[in-house]
Amino acid sequence: MTDGLQEVFRREASRCTATLIRVLGDIDLAEDAVAEAFTIAAERWPKTGIPPNPGGWITTTARNRAIDRLRRESTRGERHLAAHRLHTDSMDPDHNPQLDRLDDFVDVVEDDQLRLMFLCAHPALAADAQVALILRLLAGLETGEIARSFMVPEATMAQRIVRAKRKLHDNHVSYRIPRAAELPDRLAAVLAAIYLIYTEGHTATSGQNLTRTDLSREAVRLGRTLVELMPDEPEAIGLLALMLLSESRRPARRNPDGTMVRLADQDRSRWNKALIIEGHQLVRACLRSHQPGPFQVQAAIAAVHADAPTAEATDWAQIIALYDQLYSLRPHPVVALNRSVAVAELHGPAEGLAALAAIAAGTLDTYQPYHAARADLLARAGRRHEALGAYDRAIELTTNAVERAFLVRQRAAL
Repeated sequence: MTDGLQEVFRREASRCTATLIRVLGDIDLAEDAVAEAFTIAAERWPKTGIPPNPGGWITTTARNRAIDRLRRESTRGERHLAAHRLHTDSMDPDHNPQLDRLDDFVDVVEDDQLRLMFLCAHPALAADAQVALILRLLAGLETGEIARSFMVPEATMAQRIVRAKRKLHDNHVSYRIPRAAELPDRLAAVLAAIYLIYTEGHTATSGQNLTRTDLSREAVRLGRTLVELMPDEPEAIGLLALMLLSESRRPARRNPDGTMVRLADQDRSRWNKALIIEGHQLVRACLRSHQPGPFQVQAAIAAVHADAPTAEATDWAQIIALYDQLYSLRPHPVVALNRSVAVAELHGPAEGLAALAAIAAGTLDTYQPYHAARADLLARAGRRHEALGAYDRAIELTTNAVERAFLVRQRAAL
């Protein structure tokens, strides 16, 4: 796949798939049609050039392929009718009789991707499967990237995704878009998926670039759309605040030569002040709701970082208190890891290492940030030999070239 086509795929594949799922009402058929459209593009575009509207080209081509497949595989009158509807459909839900019964939902959620996120968050699926399916279908993440987010083997995640898709298909869930009244019960999975999309964009699992701006921008767009849709949901507001405050640091995360800069060493004059102001406003709106949730607390932590004019001026005591609150809401080893780093900043590396040691043995053994944080604290504590081993393990687990180069430099400095 050429660089241009690869870029179009990363930017448009999930959007085209979401549109086709909405029209077809069939996840597998939509995925196959979009994949076939990209195969055709790989053959034609090197000769004809990338069209002015590549996403529209892919969607139209995929739609036509779906029509052909429906006609070819038709064994019943309803298949012929479905093909006819697709043939005459303008890709506008207002003109698709198949979706007439869904008008109440279409009026509520106009965004194709967000709409299908709520569909994938079906209560028939386990929570992890809901989020994984959203990330695979609508964010276009690879199975390995999703597996890293859940800290499970890639093969395990692949099985979960296959089972989730089969369950939706077997129960005809893909044909039943949820009603507006069902949205709040499905919100948690959608929020988790948007957060993980942003996380992958913030620091890519693999590749030559530290970040994937396409994913970060899409996550922020979805976050804004969700807040507009559900303005009284404090966790949606908290997630948007968290993403904006994190995004404000993007300009300072890399040196001019492309090397990575950790938070403590960033030039804070390069932080995006407009995003910080907007993020603070959203955090204050969350506080007024008096309904604390994990995303709101994480946004508050990001706001404390944004308040500090220098790394040394950071209110680490407040951050530790917020991590304690976050852990009470979400007792997860990654939360404990982040709290340990904050403890080290306030009380020194020895205390931070003690907090790390208190995390259940083995739970973070394959989690790269754990070993990177431990290596840094060991180095600061003067335990050079152990630090080298921790850096080696962190480097072994790192598949992002920029992040790997940073860790190699840190190790060499010992």
